Amino acid sequence: MKVYETTGFISPARIRIALAEKNAIDKVEFVEVDVMKGEHRTPEFKAKNPSASVPVLELDDGTYIAECTAITEYLDHTFPGTSLTGTTAKERAVIHMMQRRTEANLLDAVGTYFHNATPGLGAELEKDQNKEWGEKQGQKAIAGMHYFDQVLANQKFIAGEQFSMADITAFMGLAFAEFAKMTIPAECQNLLAWRARVAERPSVKALGA
Repeated sequence: MKVYETTGFISPARIRIALAEKNAIDKVEFVEVDVMKGEHRTPEFKAKNPSASVPVLELDDGTYIAECTAITEYLDHTFPGTSLTGTTAKERAVIHMMQRRTEANLLDAVGTYFHNATPGLGAELEKDQNKEWGEKQGQKAIAGMHYFDQVLANQKFIAGEQFSMADITAFMGLAFAEFAKMTIPAECQNLLAWRARVAERPSVKALGA
């Protein structure tokens, strides 16, 4: 089993956290993809993932799985340990609902802001930028932070009382926001406290190793 990734990028980090939560980091081979040199846009890589993005999971039978949610689903059902995607019908539904909200209202919004309203990854990689759209998505991300702050006023984690893939996505969404020089509103105390707690998880701390 292989994971194609770019070290230090947000989405591959999500998969590393998921693997660490499942105690399965040593069960995969990591293959570096040089995004800054455009390796993700080569015909060879796009044959693995037409979206030309990392990470991509390659199974031993040659199947390629892209998209972090799908990869996390596969890993969660492959390796033992506490579930990241839920076990009951209700848990799975709530986690997937909040996973979608963390992507749409935080991580993806920050990504659009970064790639359109800032220099992003540089002129060679950032084509057809739309600054106005990027700035609107930046506002959406800030609104998302306020929303998740309200959610965390009544529960320990994003999707309830158990850590899940929605927490991984939200945590890395805030990391991306910090990288893009977006500030978490100071009044979002529940969100800030949650972020501090999640940062202490061994799976997250291992990213800095």
